[in-house]
Amino acid sequence: MTLRNTSSGTVGRVARKSTTREPIIQEPASSAPLSDPAIEPEATRRDADVTESSRANRGWWDRNADEYQIEHGTFLGDDRFVWGPEGLDEVEAELLGPAEDLKGKDVLEIGAGAAQCSRWLAAHGARPVALDLSHRQLQHALRIGGAFPLVCADAGALPFSDGSFDLACSAYGALPFVADPVLVLREVRRVLRPGGRFVFSVTHPIRWAFPDEPGPEGLTVSASYFDRTPYVEVDERGQAVYVEHHRTFGDRVRDIAAAGFRLVDVAEPEWPVWNTSEWGGWSPLRGNLIPGTAIFVCARD
Repeated sequence: MTLRNTSSGTVGRVARKSTTREPIIQEPASSAPLSDPAIEPEATRRDADVTESSRANRGWWDRNADEYQIEHGTFLGDDRFVWGPEGLDEVEAELLGPAEDLKGKDVLEIGAGAAQCSRWLAAHGARPVALDLSHRQLQHALRIGGAFPLVCADAGALPFSDGSFDLACSAYGALPFVADPVLVLREVRRVLRPGGRFVFSVTHPIRWAFPDEPGPEGLTVSASYFDRTPYVEVDERGQAVYVEHHRTFGDRVRDIAAAGFRLVDVAEPEWPVWNTSEWGGWSPLRGNLIPGTAIFVCARD
């Protein structure tokens, strides 16, 4: 799962936890950075098309994969299937179906990150393929290990034949970061077999109306829920280095239908008592008052 929520209702620098520990993979991730790393990107709201969004987010995850895995790896585990910061586990949710029915199923995980969900699927007898836009995230999947394929590709152009998979899943992968979600959904439907299911989780749309803060300051509406203008971080040259796209709840439902899926269920996980952690704007305080995650269960008839 690759999850970084910055859906702030106010334009400004989004607070990040500082991580100064040694990277968990030592070799350099890529070539020279696009901009001076000492200069913090500026947060704004502006349009960003498919190409710009893909380029920016590939670069962001390649540069930040080490920090992400250090900071969130313990919560995610190496072989758990967690749908979001609330901690909803597929063991309990069974949104892909009963665990005993996964054996022998071909499953595509989109936006796999370090492939924690794929590892869980493999442990239950499925045949997963873990796909991510970020080469660096997939290096972490290699570091942890697992006997299943890793594929570095864009979710809008899946490198698989029609009808290759029985199931597809995405825990905060791809859909929050793409400018054309219908393109991705159509690609997922194309590679699913008839009767297949696609389950994906995203930031709950209502979160875009609130500041991305875990404390009381994050409980007051500060922006229009209906403003679909993307959240963009730009470097000193004005080039996007991170992009996140907002869709209202109605938009998500219409996107699913436009791609040819049938919406089966929507889950809005409640914050559990045991979870005392904070993750960006997610926290027990906010989680007990407003939903943070929406999970859409889609069928390919």
